[in-house]
Amino acid sequence: MNDTEAARLYAGASEMGVTLQPAQVQALLRLLDELSRWSQTYNLTAIHAREEMLTHHLLDSLSIAPYLRGQRCLDVGTGAGFPGLPLAIAQPERQFVLLDSNGKKIRFVAHMVRSLGLQQVSAVHARAEDYRTDGVDCVLARAFAPLTELISRVEALCGPETRVLAMKGRRSTESAAELPAGWSVEADHDLHVPGLQESRHLLVLRPPH
Repeated sequence: MNDTEAARLYAGASEMGVTLQPAQVQALLRLLDELSRWSQTYNLTAIHAREEMLTHHLLDSLSIAPYLRGQRCLDVGTGAGFPGLPLAIAQPERQFVLLDSNGKKIRFVAHMVRSLGLQQVSAVHARAEDYRTDGVDCVLARAFAPLTELISRVEALCGPETRVLAMKGRRSTESAAELPAGWSVEADHDLHVPGLQESRHLLVLRPPH
């Protein structure tokens, strides 16, 4: 394990209120190892510099850990497993379904689930609007789609107590007034990701009761 990277992970996560155990740090760095290796063959991520991957993928994903709720989390448009894989490593008490329509990316996610022994994680090759479930507590979306499109794709998966956690960059003209009838913004959290010189915030969306 790279001691410098491990120290950055420990410190960055702690700054965001996330406590990591040594085995979790080791698993997170192994995720980066495999992502780097697979990306030599498959275009899994636009970020290839190791230092940026640690910040933009691992710490950025972990920034929403304090806001998860309930037992069952669904990560839509997970890509190569972000934010779902880092969150599942950090919070093994929750169940995660990681969903994406890109076959090669989901194959990578499934490979990491097996490699890291994440028994509470499922990798599913499907579009969000085609997926069926008996209910989830939390829907995660990282740069997935504009709010109205995001909601249209996941609303069939949401019960009254479900919360949609939409990870966003800089604040834009998107507003609560544009949400479908009955939907509301329950909270808007500023996210500080150590080492990331870009704006981040988290919208917590509440479905109709």
